[in-house]
Amino acid sequence: MGCCCEEDEEDIFRQLMNSGSGSGSGSGSGSGSDWGWDSGSSSVISPMNSDFSALSSTDILRLIFEKLGIPDLARACCVCRVWNSVASQRDMLTRAFLAPWKLNHVLGHPLSGSFWRDNSLSKFAISHRISRSDTVASLAVKYSVQVMDIKRLNNMMSDHGIYSRERLLIPISNPDILINRTCFIELDLYAKREVAVLYPNDVPDAKTPYVSHRISSEATNKKVLHSLKRSMQVDNETAQYYWSVANGDPRAAFAQFSADLNWDSQPGHSIGG
Repeated sequence: MGCCCEEDEEDIFRQLMNSGSGSGSGSGSGSGSDWGWDSGSSSVISPMNSDFSALSSTDILRLIFEKLGIPDLARACCVCRVWNSVASQRDMLTRAFLAPWKLNHVLGHPLSGSFWRDNSLSKFAISHRISRSDTVASLAVKYSVQVMDIKRLNNMMSDHGIYSRERLLIPISNPDILINRTCFIELDLYAKREVAVLYPNDVPDAKTPYVSHRISSEATNKKVLHSLKRSMQVDNETAQYYWSVANGDPRAAFAQFSADLNWDSQPGHSIGG
């Protein structure tokens, strides 16, 4: 989920946008009234308090956390490692992610733990396979959304960007569309972001060249990123960015990074030059 208790967070959003996770460990010093207990108690109840071991029981924590939404689960992750281990469990995150929208399922594994931090309506999109007659304006009318919102979601500078793509992601304006649906976690290479995507009849396209192919092993994933980071002599976010836009090909990622360096070194191309 991403939190101060996690040592190795992979934040795809900041990475792909080429911008760049905490605080307090978990003395649990918040007011007891936050959990519905009597704030007039003479002592503060804390998961670190040996006299109140119930809040270190994973079974009890699960019962409590199952009632929480995404923001509160994120806060729970920052209390201590025991809370983090329960609040960051996939089934716990999935339930909290789906519940507000009455979705049936979410399939796929995000590259970034921070994917689960936000389940606002902007997190979801409809996959539209482009036909010859489509224009951005016609799609905006069809789906009752704004042209600018389509372009912003798909990282398009102009309407002509539609002709180089096989699909567009369409923002969702009516939350009722999500009811009883299945969404698929995808890193769209054009949009350069991870999105919970809806397909017609909840069946994804057989061929999805616009979706990044994932390295299945998280351990392998981390090794590749570490190797890229050392080779490029950059931070984790920059290495992740180039690895993502290169569709998981380390050589292509390094080649693109080198090309960008060469371009930036030319007179008049540097930032602010």
